[in-house]
Amino acid sequence: MMKNRSRFALVLILGIFVGAALTLEHSVLAKKDDAVAALPYEELKAFSEVFERIKSDFVDEVDDKQLLEDAIQGMLSGLDPHSTYLDPESFKELRIGTSGEFGGLGIEVTMENGFVKVVTPIDDTPAQRAGLQPGDVITRLDDKSVKDMSLSEAVEIMRGEPETDIKLTVIREGEAKPLEFVITRAVIKITSVKARMLEEGYGYVRVTQFQNGTTDSLRRSLGNLKEQAGGELKGLVLDLRNNPGGVLDAAVSVSDTFLKDGLIVSTKGRVSNSRFTFTAKPSDYLDGTPIVVLVNGGSASASEIVAGALQDHNRGVVMGTQTFGKGSVQTILPMDNGAALKLTTARYYTPDDRSIQASGIEPDVIVENLEVRRGESGDTGTLLRESDLPGHLKNDNNGKESEPEATMESSLPSLEQDFQLREALNLLKGINIIQGG
Repeated sequence: MMKNRSRFALVLILGIFVGAALTLEHSVLAKKDDAVAALPYEELKAFSEVFERIKSDFVDEVDDKQLLEDAIQGMLSGLDPHSTYLDPESFKELRIGTSGEFGGLGIEVTMENGFVKVVTPIDDTPAQRAGLQPGDVITRLDDKSVKDMSLSEAVEIMRGEPETDIKLTVIREGEAKPLEFVITRAVIKITSVKARMLEEGYGYVRVTQFQNGTTDSLRRSLGNLKEQAGGELKGLVLDLRNNPGGVLDAAVSVSDTFLKDGLIVSTKGRVSNSRFTFTAKPSDYLDGTPIVVLVNGGSASASEIVAGALQDHNRGVVMGTQTFGKGSVQTILPMDNGAALKLTTARYYTPDDRSIQASGIEPDVIVENLEVRRGESGDTGTLLRESDLPGHLKNDNNGKESEPEATMESSLPSLEQDFQLREALNLLKGINIIQGG
């Protein structure tokens, strides 16, 4: 990426993870006179009057610092669901999350109507093992209501010392009464890439999150799979289901693993330094081997970059159900007081200039997880999506369609239990038959 040109490292992220560093120059403030003329004096006067009234007349004494932080949070929460103020402790927690190892439950969450809502539990974490599901609404943390709590406050409560318990009260669609989960916190060591052979010649790779070491792990896994297949794979299933996203650089380099040239993704915002294009280098690690990309409503952000890039380049067949639809870019702006702003600064676009914000990636082949209809696991078809979030950014496409070492795990989904995976393998076999392989 580009070198920082200011003392503040501004970090481009997708979901809650820090990504590529960049610098933001406020060109809109180039003329001081224009900036001063644009100040909304009447509104600032009203703000000052409200502040003074609260200080003088509210039933309890109010701390100035807390009152102003609440005002900042109110400004940001009114913009969209992803912009927020990170106090110094929350900023520290955000940076910890990029390392792939942190203490907590292992859950990707967002805010909806004042409550915490589960986007997806992360593989092999206490949250997943406890049975939390995408779409669950968390109403209480221990005995404390989360109503009108900020997302950073809720995350701070859920994180804590390993081997300590927290009780989550959850409302789940289809359940007559709230569910309670007592979950033991753990050090979350996320293995972002898992791989195994499905059948002779056909490989399977699951990417659970996009971290700084994900691409290296992926490429090592592909090398191992090719070696097991005698030097060349007949087909690969790339599983991005329930992958909440992560580092932008990782999404770009994972896409580049399978592409020889062309645009991977672009970002567009009002400020010139929020506009980027990322292109592929001439090296396909699978040399054209057929790929099926599995997605669902829990596939968000960086996952959608990869799925969209492979889809637009006709490099892979996207199969499953519609993705989450988070096509916005957040920038972390550190502040002098040790806090930071996480501010939405751009939308991202697939190679065919599609914005998937609030619409998601539509699979080439729609395949529901039939096991779900029997009340088992997987994609319920009613997963929370970006378009369900209050205040989400609109799609501006003008009517266009829209780490630890990689492991070879026996605990990955089996063909017998996973209908979507079975259909992906069948499609790869069909492609090989058509191609005469």
